[in-house]
Amino acid sequence: MAGKIPQHFIDDLLARADIVELVDSRVKLRKTGKNYSACCPFHDEKTPSFTVSPDKQFYYCFGCGASGNAVGFLMEYDRLPFPEAVEKLATSMGLEVPREQLAPGQERRQRESQSLYQLTEKAADFYRNQLRAHPAAGRAIAYLRGRGLSGEIARDFGIGLAPPGWDNLLNELGDTAQNADLLEQAGLAIRRQDSDGNTKPGSRHHYDRFRNRIMFPIRDQRGRVIAFGGRVLGDDKPKYLNSPETPIFHKSRELYGLWEARQANRTLDRLIVVEGYMDVVALAQFGIRCAVATLGTACGEEHIQLAFRHTPELVFCFDGDQAGRTAAKRALEAALPHMQDGRSLRFLLLPEGEDPDTLVRQVGGERFQQMIDEQGRPLEDFLFDLLGEGINLQTMDGRARLSKLAAPLLDLLPAGVYRQLMFQQLAARTGLDKDTLQEVISAEKARAAKAQAQQPVPPPPKPQSQPQAQAPEPYAPPPEMDEMPPPADEYPAGAPAHQAQAEPRRSGQYRLPAERMLIALLLHHPQLAQQIEDSAQFRASGHPDLQLFAQLVDLLKSRPDYNLNQLLGYWRAHHGAESCDVLAQLAASQLVSGVRQLAQGDSKLEYDPQAEFADCLQRLERAAQKQRNRDLLAQLKSSGQLSPEEQLALLANWRQKQD
Repeated sequence: MAGKIPQHFIDDLLARADIVELVDSRVKLRKTGKNYSACCPFHDEKTPSFTVSPDKQFYYCFGCGASGNAVGFLMEYDRLPFPEAVEKLATSMGLEVPREQLAPGQERRQRESQSLYQLTEKAADFYRNQLRAHPAAGRAIAYLRGRGLSGEIARDFGIGLAPPGWDNLLNELGDTAQNADLLEQAGLAIRRQDSDGNTKPGSRHHYDRFRNRIMFPIRDQRGRVIAFGGRVLGDDKPKYLNSPETPIFHKSRELYGLWEARQANRTLDRLIVVEGYMDVVALAQFGIRCAVATLGTACGEEHIQLAFRHTPELVFCFDGDQAGRTAAKRALEAALPHMQDGRSLRFLLLPEGEDPDTLVRQVGGERFQQMIDEQGRPLEDFLFDLLGEGINLQTMDGRARLSKLAAPLLDLLPAGVYRQLMFQQLAARTGLDKDTLQEVISAEKARAAKAQAQQPVPPPPKPQSQPQAQAPEPYAPPPEMDEMPPPADEYPAGAPAHQAQAEPRRSGQYRLPAERMLIALLLHHPQLAQQIEDSAQFRASGHPDLQLFAQLVDLLKSRPDYNLNQLLGYWRAHHGAESCDVLAQLAASQLVSGVRQLAQGDSKLEYDPQAEFADCLQRLERAAQKQRNRDLLAQLKSSGQLSPEEQLALLANWRQKQD
């Protein structure tokens, strides 16, 4: 069984590859200074913003943010998974890709997964053949034609038929007890139980999960069939039946129709999220080949992240009944933390009693697209109208209620221009300024924290008695210490990522927050990692950026010869494309002045890397110290007293701060 591709081979491959030659073979490049440029192949534009650096073997688009190395470009442009992209790049250079020997447990799990992939593919073939050849297929074909589907669309989506009967698939694929067990593991068969409720071993004691249903195969991002959805032809319940969770299928991580949408579109300008398989297929029949559906579950954050990896715009198109409105609200809440600048979210709630399938057959594909463009509500309008239902904004009480409902939701938005504009919109609707809205958010957080703190907890251990003569007088901090907010440019190590606003520089440019500045400096000056003696404090901070920084430090200390290109290659192989994209965006960020060399070809650094690195570490330490002070104050308020040691520490820290 093939194992992982060795990291040393990927490093060597990237060191040999010429990204300029690779990109130029697909997108015509023009030399501009030290670098090369072209119109971005990943989004429509008239002015070139796509840049390729031969020195760094790295590409970046200042328009859409696409970035990466040679392997990443092949993955995005040729729409290949990582292993296949490495294989393709190696083949173009006349190299054979080696494979590592897997550990026994890993090899067993990979072998089991491979068996399941092969079995689900065979099941998909079986269902497709039954739609063509089974005596009962006429009813299914009549149903599909009645819904307006052509043979071409049925072929593209692999639609099939599970015939009536209890053991059709078992007779075809479950000829042995082992194969029957595999069908059960793949979610395609169910084991019978005896009268005592005990399951029975052996192929004779299974039956098909899907019977008398039109079958919709569910494919992963590599196009492999991993599960099925079945629409009943008779009156049985449920109307739609999905595969259960299996080792190769997790419904919270997959979107039905995404693979088909990617095959039909070089670039996905938008994805339309609907509720059912037939909605996806019906829209495709009318030329709208960009619809996806969740798999019997509400649209969650993992669905949102997956969709935004492929498109900048999502349109939620749900029924207009109460269930559809509830689904839209859940999708909105799941999407808010991922609404980075440049992303768009729209909502189209259809007339009650209609769904995308029925409506597109009435009005046609062109008119349906127009409805999305004309009637799709932007996130900001949909959110405020949804929260404002039943609230009279002409009264002070109504505006206060809206602020309490909306402000905590807006606080989920990541830092950026869009977040600021949304708070301005709320301020305009309620008449409250931004500072007051921030107080509302703080009050809601404090209320939630208080409710959590009031839950029963084990009593703390009693402190050991101290000689009375050594105890200082009870310390009451000055009022201004309690009221003073933290400076805007400093955040505690565990602060949420959305609080990390860009910090102004004296030169009129901007600098990244300290946590991200450390990462960006490491990417461009890997030798700085040697200055960190122990990364444990950053790993234990709870801050995702600092934990990422600790991982980078450990990697660069173990591989001090890595350059940016090799580092990104390693990161994509071991941490996935999404995590690698975060590093690539930081590497190309214009918020770090030195990174602008990628676009300008300027060899002069506008900053001292050592000084910047030390300054970031000092600012983090100061912020952490302030947080420790606040924690002591919180303890003072909640318990009414501090231990003598804590009083002395708090007093010393406060005096040091004043000095």
